[in-house]
Amino acid sequence: MLDVTDRHCRYFLRLLAPGVRLYTEMITAQAVVRGDREKLLAFDAAEHPVAVQLAGRDPAQLAQAALIAADFGYDEVNLNVGCPSQRVQDGGFGVCLMLEPEVVARCVAAMRAVVAVPVTVKVRTGIDQHDDYEFFSRFVAIVAEAGCTTFIVHARKAVSKGLSPRANMTVPPLRHEFVYRLREERPELRVILNGGVRSIEAIEAHLLRVDGVMLGRKAAEDPYFLTEVQQRFFAGTTSAVPPGRAEIVRRMSAYAQHELGRGTRLREVTRHMLGLYRGVPGARRWRRLLSELPCAEGASADLLLRSTDFFRGSEVTALSDTVQSGRSGYLREIDTERGRDKQQREKEGARTQGKTGRQGGPLRAL
Repeated sequence: MLDVTDRHCRYFLRLLAPGVRLYTEMITAQAVVRGDREKLLAFDAAEHPVAVQLAGRDPAQLAQAALIAADFGYDEVNLNVGCPSQRVQDGGFGVCLMLEPEVVARCVAAMRAVVAVPVTVKVRTGIDQHDDYEFFSRFVAIVAEAGCTTFIVHARKAVSKGLSPRANMTVPPLRHEFVYRLREERPELRVILNGGVRSIEAIEAHLLRVDGVMLGRKAAEDPYFLTEVQQRFFAGTTSAVPPGRAEIVRRMSAYAQHELGRGTRLREVTRHMLGLYRGVPGARRWRRLLSELPCAEGASADLLLRSTDFFRGSEVTALSDTVQSGRSGYLREIDTERGRDKQQREKEGARTQGKTGRQGGPLRAL
């Protein structure tokens, strides 16, 4: 996901789920060939298995970029033919290439000719008015002829005009049945379903019909969900007991300390961790804490370690030692807010108890 799955995010997600395959942000072939390759492609060995996702329409340039990425050690090269961004479309690649399957086929053939790792394609079920199954299956057939055997399908069409990339992730209706049908009709292909997958039960249901499932927004918004994925689908590869959230924070603190020594800003690491405590009481204030404090002058990786005190009932104001004194007021504000919330809950509990006594049973919300 663009501006999400950078190397810091991938390292974090790998701690949660050692068995899943990770993907980079979409990177243009031109940037790889002409830009700062170390900045764009470097990754930690712990991230394996990891795939690089490329974008472009020039077979020769994509082949060169794929070769560079393979030399960096990536386990897969994925061509993105699903991004609906207007900026990407203006460059003639992304989802608009669904209208030119022959170009995509030439790109795939060129990349396969120079790398030994798998070359895969991420695609949607259609674009604009071209949203019938025949259009989708024809695209897959032409690209498969070039040697692509794995298709990752976002089960929505793209709307090329009038919808933002974010809206394109939710507004067009899901067409999971297209993905199922493709798998039935083309059993020689490996078909991975993406789009609208939000639970373990949904993953299990999809895996009865396709070869794999790709998670996107769910993993970004609720990363600890990946520990459930690991336990359910990769139980034989790691300990049966997943690491707790505090342990993940401890490991990320060590990682952040190493990265700070390389000139990385703390915020570049912590921004991916904001959803770690999703669903846990106090998560909103922890998220706020982690959003604000890494930006303060003097913030260190120790901030991460001490942030978990919030869930053990310790005083949040103790964190002010890690940052400039000007931020301590903010921390006291959070602690004060915490106290107010507790008092409010106690008052509401007293009112509810009184009403329960009068009505002969608990209040119920319909």
